[in-house]
Amino acid sequence: MDSKQHSILVVDDEERIFDVIEGLLMREGYQLTYAPSGQEALQKLDALQPDVILLDVMMPGMDGIETCQQIKNNPNWKHIPIIIVTALTSKEDLARSLNAGADDFISKPINSLELRARVRSMLRIKIQYDALAATLRLRTLNLFDAFLS
Repeated sequence: MDSKQHSILVVDDEERIFDVIEGLLMREGYQLTYAPSGQEALQKLDALQPDVILLDVMMPGMDGIETCQQIKNNPNWKHIPIIIVTALTSKEDLARSLNAGADDFISKPINSLELRARVRSMLRIKIQYDALAATLRLRTLNLFDAFLS
């Protein structure tokens, strides 16, 4: 994709799920960070600026749907792709996740091929977003410079 090491934030109240995901993505060279709750994930986002978030739905306290909504409602974070990781299988749960702003989902138990493909897909989207944002910043600077001249 590109030479930057991509960072992934894994949010799940069960640390063993992080261990599974870490094992499945080990050879991909991603920098993985673990947050055991939605609240802790929100506290880490500004410093971490992950390229992708893997977010569990069923967590005590703030669940994944609410965490997703808070991320997508924040202008500094809304561009970060979120993959919902869930044991829930109903179409209603999927619809709730997508309505909250999730970009994709994957079901537990996690399939390694599917996980890697979905993460790569979200990284492509994030790379395109970052390139577009950089182009827009450059154009804005050029317009500003032209205005000052």
